Amino acid sequence: MDSLHIYQNSYTFIVVFMFVAILLPIVALSAGKLLRPHQPTKEKMTTYESGIEPFQDARVQFNVRYYLFALMFVIFDVETVFLYPWAVAYEQLGIFALIEMLIFIVVLFLGLVYAWKKGVLRWR
Repeated sequence: MDSLHIYQNSYTFIVVFMFVAILLPIVALSAGKLLRPHQPTKEKMTTYESGIEPFQDARVQFNVRYYLFALMFVIFDVETVFLYPWAVAYEQLGIFALIEMLIFIVVLFLGLVYAWKKGVLRWR
């Protein structure tokens, strides 16, 4: 019966924490909206408030290849970050971790071969 009271008490902390986590941003944003000065003018409503009228579309279209190269870089860069802790703790992890890391590297290599075969890495 006493352990039930301990569990209820710990759930009470979670409920209070969730309540505060939900209430705090609402209170902060509402206070900001009430306290900030609100004086819209024609100049403030223009784009970027720079004083210069925009003369063309602000969007610039980039070639999709830039995004593909960036995505490939991020994928392989993040995956190599996983190799570092393994290399540092290799002696403590043993042969099981070596096999897991070899499987991991093979999957990465297969992903690279797939991207290469699809022509993602070819710049035309």
